[in-house]
Amino acid sequence: MGEKGARLAPWRRGAIVDVLLALAVLAFTIPFTLTGRSFSLVSAPQWLQLAAGAATAVAMLGRRWSAWPMVVGAVVCAVLTGQLVPLTLAAYSMTAESRVRHWPWVVGAMTLAYMAVDYAEPSTDQFVHLVAVRGLTLVCLPALVGTWVRDYQRMIGELREGVRVREERAAAQERRRIAAELHDTVTHAVTVMVLNAGLIQDTEDLGDIRKLARSIEDKGVRALTELRELLTALRRRDLPPSAEGVEGIPQLVEESRATGLRVALHLDVPVEEMSREAGHVCYRVVQEGLNNVRKHAPGADVQVACEAHGNAVNLSVVNSGGARPARRGFEAPRESGYGLAGLRERLTLIGGRLCYGPTPEGGFSLTARVPFHPPDIES
Repeated sequence: MGEKGARLAPWRRGAIVDVLLALAVLAFTIPFTLTGRSFSLVSAPQWLQLAAGAATAVAMLGRRWSAWPMVVGAVVCAVLTGQLVPLTLAAYSMTAESRVRHWPWVVGAMTLAYMAVDYAEPSTDQFVHLVAVRGLTLVCLPALVGTWVRDYQRMIGELREGVRVREERAAAQERRRIAAELHDTVTHAVTVMVLNAGLIQDTEDLGDIRKLARSIEDKGVRALTELRELLTALRRRDLPPSAEGVEGIPQLVEESRATGLRVALHLDVPVEEMSREAGHVCYRVVQEGLNNVRKHAPGADVQVACEAHGNAVNLSVVNSGGARPARRGFEAPRESGYGLAGLRERLTLIGGRLCYGPTPEGGFSLTARVPFHPPDIES
């Protein structure tokens, strides 16, 4: 069944129930009236009895919009034709559809009408207590069952809505995670490639040109490899095989130096004691910090520090704030909005924290604390 069929199925089921209730009213009123076996609490011609039965059946078709025509029709039908089944059906439908605010009072009035007709019916017993039992059983009990059905349907609706909200929230979180992964994977490689391409334009030394071209090729191949691995690993939240850890930070620094940045590195981290996920987050923090320096302060002096304290690693990427004009042919890419925000989400998920902001000297500081062994996070 397609999406359109799935949407129409509940409506069709409801329409079938309405039609069956209307047919039930007709089956209990029209034949008895036509054969003269009906009982009328008040004197009424046959055509009026037939009209009351037909009107009550029509009211059953509109029970989802308003319960009052159905309730009034059932009472009138009982009084004019002596048929009490419409009262039972109306009591259930009224509470199941929740169309009457003070339904207990209405059910009480319907029960009294039922008892009056039942007591006056010549073919039944004349015991008041039995009449009362039948009234309570065939009017009040169906009304209570209707309230249970209404509450059950409401609970199912709330559960479905909750599932839909959770699915939308999970989808949004997954989109943010994919955006952050793509940003971290692509931005660094593309930035280095663009800067190297700018350096090629500023040099005439054939050896330097070959070296820079080889660097561009290597970064491009690595970016494609990371993207392929990312697409296969994202759904499981696993790290791809090529995901770098703390041991890849010196290479990041060397690449930044090759593009003209003045970077000093202090690395004192026991790699063997860290989880692979924590090491990869450390790598991403330094990568993002160096990318931001290249984009916003390419002439600044940069201090990169990674030190172990207790059961966590303290990282910092701090630049002095000095800037120089961009090289010919290079335009710093605009901020995508996923870098620092995605980095903060990464650290939050593993129990770390991220801080960033300007320094008193006019530079910019990016600091993070990454636990050696992040807590388990349910996907």
